[in-house]
Amino acid sequence: MYKVVTPKSDAEFEAYFHFRWEHLRQPWNFPPGSEKDEYEQVAEHRIITNRKGDIVACGRVHLNTAEEAQIRHIAVHSDHQRKGLGQMIMAALENVAKDLGAERAVTNSREISIDFFSSCGFKIEREAPNELGMLKRQQMVKKFTENNSLILHPKWCKSLQETWSETIPITEHMGIKLYQYTGRTLETRASLNKNINIHGTMFAGSIFSLATLTGWGMIYLQLKERGLDGDIVLGDGDIHYHKPITMKPRAICNIETLSGKFKPLENDNKARFELSVAILDGDTPVAEFEGVFYVLPLSKNEEE
Repeated sequence: MYKVVTPKSDAEFEAYFHFRWEHLRQPWNFPPGSEKDEYEQVAEHRIITNRKGDIVACGRVHLNTAEEAQIRHIAVHSDHQRKGLGQMIMAALENVAKDLGAERAVTNSREISIDFFSSCGFKIEREAPNELGMLKRQQMVKKFTENNSLILHPKWCKSLQETWSETIPITEHMGIKLYQYTGRTLETRASLNKNINIHGTMFAGSIFSLATLTGWGMIYLQLKERGLDGDIVLGDGDIHYHKPITMKPRAICNIETLSGKFKPLENDNKARFELSVAILDGDTPVAEFEGVFYVLPLSKNEEE
């Protein structure tokens, strides 16, 4: 399972800066220390870690003005590329920028990164100053709106939200909304006000429901990706709580946690899947959910 984490201790920052240098500066023969600049103390830093706690991606954001945020130092370990981690770190940084009140984000992209930033909604505005005096870059801009998060296959995502509302009424009562879907990562969010207990924190049962529906939603969208259909049911669910949620309930399911075979459904047989969902309060991990889901072929259900 991948987690977005904010480095806090000296050791975490040391590992973070080393990762930045190793992936963004060392390939160009720049010495250690060249990965840092004058904005480190006023910037927000984020890393993605794997199950072992190793850093596999990183990024940084700081405000240029009250309205403009600058995103820099996006890097993903070569062994973990093409898993949606670039979009995952970008989404985390954009959320930080929006929380800080920014109305737009800018980034100075090298030629090899333009396609990635374009896929995240950025557009080339003009040529930017060369990086470290030699690396040619283009300045790219993304204007924030109420909902310009990354939504792949918007029709499927709309269908999922409607299915939740029509067949799982608790979704509406909890204020659960699909926030983004990249094809590899599904993020949902819930209303804290609709799920708050006498302690001012989110009900444990609501957290479990948010995790379950997010896992359910990931399987729903993966069925759509393959042109399949079926009734999705929860077989078993286990959740570990670490901290209460007091601000912004979020659930993230990454496709790398999904295991199981879709082939049985093609032959009208039941399929079994396991997956993990990370629960966060803003960017702070607070719980992990492990679920077993079954997909029942529609033809057999209709016969019964």
